[in-house]
Amino acid sequence: MTATLELLAPFSGPVVPLDRVPDPVFAGLMMGDGLAIEPLSPTLLAPCAGTVSQVARTGHALTITAANGAEVLIHIGIDTVKLDGQGFKPMVKAGDAVSQGQALIEVDLDGVARRAPSLITMVVIANSEQFSFPRRAEGLSQAGRSHFLTLAAREAVSPRELAGGPESRAEAVVNHEGGLHARPSALVQLAAKAYGASIEIHFGGKQANARSVVALMGLGVGEGDRVEVVARGGDGLVALEAVVAALQAHSQAGHAPAAQTAAVAQVEGRIAGVAAAPGLAIGQAVRLDAYEMDVPQQAASAAAERAALSEALLQVRSHIQQGIDDALRRGATAESDIFAAHLALLDDPELQAAAERDIAAGASAGYAFRRAVRAQCAILAGLGNQLLAERVADLKDIERQVLVALYGEPEQGPELFDASILVAEDLAPSDLTRLPRAKIAGIVTAAGGASGHVAILARAMGIPALVACGASALQLEHGQTLILDTQLGLAHPQPDAAELAAAQAEIDRRAARLRAMQASANAPAITADGAVIEVAVNIANADDAREGVANGADAVGLLRTEFLFIDRRDAPNQAEQTEAYQAVLDALEGRNAIIRTLDVGGDKDVPYLQLPPEPNPALGLRGIRTGFAYPEMLDTQLRALLAVKPLSRLRILVPMIADAGELIRLRARIDELAAEMGLSERPQLGVMIEVPSAALLADQLAKHADFLSVGSNDLTQYTLAMDRCNATLAARIDSLHPGLLRLIAIAVEGAKKHGKWVGVCGAMASDPQAVPVLLGLGVTELSVSPRLVPEVKSQVRGLSLEECGREAQRLLTLGSAEAVRGRVAELWPKA
Repeated sequence: MTATLELLAPFSGPVVPLDRVPDPVFAGLMMGDGLAIEPLSPTLLAPCAGTVSQVARTGHALTITAANGAEVLIHIGIDTVKLDGQGFKPMVKAGDAVSQGQALIEVDLDGVARRAPSLITMVVIANSEQFSFPRRAEGLSQAGRSHFLTLAAREAVSPRELAGGPESRAEAVVNHEGGLHARPSALVQLAAKAYGASIEIHFGGKQANARSVVALMGLGVGEGDRVEVVARGGDGLVALEAVVAALQAHSQAGHAPAAQTAAVAQVEGRIAGVAAAPGLAIGQAVRLDAYEMDVPQQAASAAAERAALSEALLQVRSHIQQGIDDALRRGATAESDIFAAHLALLDDPELQAAAERDIAAGASAGYAFRRAVRAQCAILAGLGNQLLAERVADLKDIERQVLVALYGEPEQGPELFDASILVAEDLAPSDLTRLPRAKIAGIVTAAGGASGHVAILARAMGIPALVACGASALQLEHGQTLILDTQLGLAHPQPDAAELAAAQAEIDRRAARLRAMQASANAPAITADGAVIEVAVNIANADDAREGVANGADAVGLLRTEFLFIDRRDAPNQAEQTEAYQAVLDALEGRNAIIRTLDVGGDKDVPYLQLPPEPNPALGLRGIRTGFAYPEMLDTQLRALLAVKPLSRLRILVPMIADAGELIRLRARIDELAAEMGLSERPQLGVMIEVPSAALLADQLAKHADFLSVGSNDLTQYTLAMDRCNATLAARIDSLHPGLLRLIAIAVEGAKKHGKWVGVCGAMASDPQAVPVLLGLGVTELSVSPRLVPEVKSQVRGLSLEECGREAQRLLTLGSAEAVRGRVAELWPKA
């Protein structure tokens, strides 16, 4: 093996360190170490001599295997795989021998630059653990002439020897609900990856690499189990502390309510299972038995297969990251958590190492990866832990996505009916999200559980789902008509005409009730005694606004702007923000929009702000406090808001205001910025009542604000001194606590002194039992999720404001939330 290898610049242009590449996969060295360059010349030249081991189908990337065994992956641009080959003209193919400086790919720089986020080109050594990098270029380089990167072969050493340094040990009690399943394992992996030390988790006579989600799950660690953590390396002690903290953190497993996960009795002639998502449906069975893609078992070139697998993993990683970004923009945190767990599985070193061993033995990339996944599936399925067994579907989903990236989508998809009930051994999340929602009436699976990721998605999408039905589910034939009633926990595989008619009548009754509410949704919500209540929507983007309008919303009661700021490397600029805010106003067809300034901190993290660590983040830099701490970012957002048209339809809402001084300071800044922009008009300015002091000082705030909006989620946690993220207190955190109701009453009275109105934009506004109480306290606006607008309007129309007011005063004298709910149930039994 050649001791060193000198790589020449593949393009002309400025050299960029890999950690500055605007892609976390490359910047985090997940694909290997190396260097990047901004291309100014149109032809990619070979940085070294060797054999072309792989050329991407889309022509944007290739791998050269050098004489010393280095696998040199060259990837042109960011997200250029989406261009499907447009702008790239490969001049070589896999198997070709190339000389240093030889032309490899012609690139339409202008065309690609217009359609891709970046042209920056990464040159990474896929097997970089075998090499050191004694010299890296800086500044401008000339294609085929300038030195770019020097590789020196390392002596083969074990990971333990690489870590070096002293050994540290500690014990940890795993506090994650359900133990080390996918998401907690991903948290441990994330903590371990931040350090160079070698870290192992020991449990029950087994050990696992802390960087491997699959290996961690394979330990079978349950909630409350004690494990030993062993760290070796120079930073071993701090790494040990970080991993122990990650193991001992508390997280919820995402289970369905206990009533839904209880075992169901077998009923003769029915298929019994666990209700994972509620609903009633009639449909035809669509068998989605796991499709085994045909993959070649053997391959001629291990280097080519290794490169192909690296490229496939990169494509799938990009796709999953897009899913995370999209889910976070929509505020779908449960969905984003699922994708994040998949990302951790995809990056798992144990899976990749197992696949690498089979590739080295002559297997194809697809066959090797499938074997690695199936081996881990067998381990998880045999642990006797239902929560871990449910993660098998996640691993198989990763397998399917990687095989599709390697070989393309299977030509034939499942035959769907107008009302399809999906039937399978188990489903992967992508099985569900890639099918047209309009044709899916329900889900029946033999395996799975109510805490599985598909169950979470089914609940979010409103699809009735029955899981863990056993082998009887797999006896259903494709096209067979059945009734699915998850309230009973049953699927009826052979309904007669009378049973079908009865089920259809109940479905029609529910649909008619929904249609009746939707038919009158555009009409104002007026109580029986003539009081008009505005029913608005809580949204995150323009699509949500359009959905709100379609459901009859009177306005936007809360636009959460933080979804513009999260999951990115830097803050959005003024133009990007104005475009997003204007799109919301345009979607509202003349309705008003309340847009909240950035509310981060606490349980909402924005990494690029580098907020200081706090022992109690909920009481630290949150809401407007963050804005005052980062005045340039606040000014950018305020300018973006002031640029929307017309300003008469914009209402700015300020979070976490504690007293009038903060509000006066912000209004003065808005006036200064508006003057700089030459604006004579000002938008309305409101205050969120989510700090008890704000409720108590509402009369002072209302003197300077145009309206008040109760953020019931935070006001509840601060009033009751109960962290809303603490699962052990969840059952006791109730917004109908009389202490909270008294604060709302005080806020309403304070606002009335200055003729200002009060709304509620927290979850309390969607609680049917809270609606009559809020109206009785004097609240005149309720902001809810788009789908709930028709229901809330319908409820308001059936209430008497006079009665609500009279009874609300009596409710303030009660001693507990339970007592309040009991009395509300007596007064308004349909609530």
